[in-house]
Amino acid sequence: MSSNSKLKEVALVFFKLGCFAFGGPAAHIAMMEDEVVTKRKWMTRDHYLDLIGATNLIPGPNSTEMTMHCGHERAGKKGLFVAGISFIFPAVFITGLLAYLYVNYGTLPEVAPFIKGIQPAVLVIIASAILKLGKKALKNWELAIIGILVLAASLLGIHEVVALLIGGLLGGLYFFLKSKTRGKTLSSVAPLLLPFFTSETLTHIGTLKIFLTFLKVGSILYGSGYVLFAYLDAELVATGLLSNAELLDAIGIGQFTPGPVLSTATFIGYQLGGFWGCIAATAGMFLPSFLFVLILNPFIPNMRKSRILGYFLDSVNVAAVAVMLAVLVTMSSATLIDWQSILIAIVSILFVFGPKKISVIWVIIMGAVLGYLGIFLPF
Repeated sequence: MSSNSKLKEVALVFFKLGCFAFGGPAAHIAMMEDEVVTKRKWMTRDHYLDLIGATNLIPGPNSTEMTMHCGHERAGKKGLFVAGISFIFPAVFITGLLAYLYVNYGTLPEVAPFIKGIQPAVLVIIASAILKLGKKALKNWELAIIGILVLAASLLGIHEVVALLIGGLLGGLYFFLKSKTRGKTLSSVAPLLLPFFTSETLTHIGTLKIFLTFLKVGSILYGSGYVLFAYLDAELVATGLLSNAELLDAIGIGQFTPGPVLSTATFIGYQLGGFWGCIAATAGMFLPSFLFVLILNPFIPNMRKSRILGYFLDSVNVAAVAVMLAVLVTMSSATLIDWQSILIAIVSILFVFGPKKISVIWVIIMGAVLGYLGIFLPF
C-alpha cells in the first residue's frame, strides 16, 4: 500500500473514531484496540500495550496520544499528525458549534437520554478491551500481584499516574534483581523540559494569552482528561475569567461530545475570545501532545530491548490495565442504577461477546437509540 493510501486509511479510521468515541479515555483506547489491532492488525497486541504504558508516562490526553502513536505505526510521522487531527476534529467542530449557540443564545440541546443509553454500552466495550489486553499483560504471577495492588490503590483514590509509576518501578526493580544476568541499562536520561508560563491576572484576555494559558495546561496535564477541570478552575475561575456555572456548562459539553474530553478547551476558548479564542485554546491544549508523542515514539522499541526498561514497561502495562479495570468498576457503580441501563448493558454484552461480533461503533449507536426510546416507557 502506498504512503498516500496509508495516510488516507489513517484519516478515515480516526475520523470515524472521533465521531463515535464516547465514554472517556478508557473507552477510546478500547475502541482503538478493536480497530487497529483486532480488525486491521496494524500492530501486535503486545506492542499496543507498550504504547499504552508509554503514553501513561507523559503529560497530555492519553487516548488522543494513543491515536498519534497508532498513526505513526501505520504511516510514519505524517500519520502521527493525520491521526491526531482526524480524531480531534469532530469533537472540536461540534464543541465549537455548541459554544457559538451557547454564547449567542444561551441554550444547549437536550442530550441526556442519548448519554444515558451510551454509557452502559461503553462499559461493555471497556470490559472487552480489558479482557484482551489483560491476557497479554499478565505474563506471570508476579505481574498479576502488581496489577491487583494497582487496582486496589486506584479504587482507594490514589492518583492513577502515581499508581502506574509505583507499580512500574516496583515491578521493574523486582524483575531486574531477580534476573541472573544484567542486560542493557539506561546510561543517561535526558530531561524533558516542559513549557511553563507564569500565571497572571488576565483582565483583558487576548488570543495569545488564551493560547499560552492552554499551552501551559496541556504541557503539565497528567492522567485522564477529567483532571483538566481542576486546572481550569485554578487558571480561569479563581482569576474571575469564568464563573463556576460557565465552567460546569463547559464540563457538560466535554462529557456528551465524542472524542477527547479536552475539547472542552474549544468551548472555553470561544467563551473567552470568540472564534479566534476557540482556535487559540484548541491549538494550545493539543500542541504539546503532538510534540511529546513525536519525541517518545522512536524510543519505545529501544525501551523494550533494554532489559531493565523492558521489565519496567511490563509492569506499567499491567498497571495500565488495572487502572482501566478500576475505571470500569467506578463507572459501573455510577451507571448501572436502574433497569434501563442494566438492560442496555445486557444487550451490549450479547453484541460484543456473542458468537457474531458486532462493530463497537454499532454498539454505541444501539445504546444511544435504546437510551432515547427509554424515556417513552412508563416504568
